[in-house]
Amino acid sequence: MTSSPTVIDLFAGCGGMTVGFVQAGFEPVCAVEFDLAAASTYAANFGENHMLWDDICRVDARSFPEADVVVGGPPCQGFSNLGTKNVDDPRNKLWEQYLRVIEEAQPKVFVVENVERFSSSSEFAMLLDEACLRNYSLSYGVLLAADYGVAQRRPRAIVIGSRIGRIGLPTPTHAQTPTSRLRPWETVRSRISDLPPFPDSTGLPSSTATFFGETVPGVFKGLDLHVGRNPTQMSLERYDHIPPGGGRFDLPVELQPACWRNKASGTTDVMGRMRWDAPSLTIRTEFFKPEKGQYLHPQWDPVHPTNRVNRPITHLEAARLQDFPDEFLWCGSKIQVAKQIGNAVPVGLAHAIARHLRPYIEG
Repeated sequence: MTSSPTVIDLFAGCGGMTVGFVQAGFEPVCAVEFDLAAASTYAANFGENHMLWDDICRVDARSFPEADVVVGGPPCQGFSNLGTKNVDDPRNKLWEQYLRVIEEAQPKVFVVENVERFSSSSEFAMLLDEACLRNYSLSYGVLLAADYGVAQRRPRAIVIGSRIGRIGLPTPTHAQTPTSRLRPWETVRSRISDLPPFPDSTGLPSSTATFFGETVPGVFKGLDLHVGRNPTQMSLERYDHIPPGGGRFDLPVELQPACWRNKASGTTDVMGRMRWDAPSLTIRTEFFKPEKGQYLHPQWDPVHPTNRVNRPITHLEAARLQDFPDEFLWCGSKIQVAKQIGNAVPVGLAHAIARHLRPYIEG
């Protein structure tokens, strides 16, 4: 038994939500994750005994322990602006599994997080009308991670359900324009400026670990994740033309691929460079590819080309922008770890939600 409030994490991934709740004094008692690498990362940090590496559809909801809070973000690709936007996408139906656990476990509070588009989807409207939630007061809205101390402009749809009285959404602690009550947004500089500008390696260390009877790459932490790539000469020339806040529109015509030359608008963050003194844009799963977003390192001197860092951010830099501590342990290949980082709930946002909920649960 524990005197700390308890939490169950569904669709847990590597455990970004759990990290934030643990930082706020919660005790994780159960988690479910289908992906082996992500489940192994979770187990490396929080223990293997309460992580269920399985398809949630196969887990008997009656086997879940009692908990004060159930949290989770059902896979969101079907809702994402980058996806098919198909309401019939079978991945969207996984929220029904989340509700199945709520109905059986009857936590005091539950939290659903998802992409911003989820809040305007037909599935969201159905969620609000579910019979099993009739005992819960619901609050919902879109929270910007930067407003809660995360150095990242990442919007997330959040639903808080409570059967101990209505609990509103947490109040922002930061703002783009600070006030006497709100601190300024955290910046890319505050997270990654102390790291070596040029990584020593392009690969993770050659080590393995065993979780759930399976062998996985790992365990890695800190500077193990500060790994670069081997860009082509063409890529380096493109990077060199991009100033902070800039993107593909800063490239001369001869360096633009045909698909960009023929598309005069949209995808404005593609081949973008971060700004030192602003939060990053959303860290997605392919942050190591500048052609996918604003992922170039922010260092760029307009006068002295030798004082430019022409590379995408590393796994460690992306993890820091997601507020993972350097001592956090990771399992998986480079691509698997990148996917875990990009899919995670920003730890700082999870912490803000957990800190907001705790007085209600203990009161």
